[in-house]
Amino acid sequence: MRPGERGFLAAIFMARWLLAPFLVGLALCLFLLLYRFFANFYELAVELPKLTWHDLIVGVLNMIDIALTANLILIVIFSGYENFIRRIDADQRANWPEGLTAIDFVALKQRLMGSIAAIAAVDALAWYLDLEKEADSAKLGWVIGFPLMFVTAMLLLAIADRLGHDNGKQSR
Repeated sequence: MRPGERGFLAAIFMARWLLAPFLVGLALCLFLLLYRFFANFYELAVELPKLTWHDLIVGVLNMIDIALTANLILIVIFSGYENFIRRIDADQRANWPEGLTAIDFVALKQRLMGSIAAIAAVDALAWYLDLEKEADSAKLGWVIGFPLMFVTAMLLLAIADRLGHDNGKQSR
């Protein structure tokens, strides 16, 4: 390899560190979600005597959405770090959950799509519970179709990954 090519390759390789500030920013977003979670909790606790069970369930579902979003952020942070910046040595981090130290692109796609589908499904359930307040058939179609779209995409990705994995074994 010529010196110019070697330098260009080194520059591209070092550019991976430009991802680090994004990961730090996402980690800081967890504080925002934590604040919103406890603000919602406080509002629910204060309003509890006046809430119907539907309103309580919708409030709890909103908090579940926040928790799922926080999980999604952690998945992106750890997979981004491990896939682009530096491999995490699971042997040195024996007490870390496996989901934080071994996320390849196939697992990342499935986890991301699964998390987004779960968030959309929780939103759909919350909207369904408030159906008597907001009866809108067009919105109902979108609320149902959106999680189904992600589930369908997740299944198609799983099938494509399975077929690609099987073809990779056969070609060896």
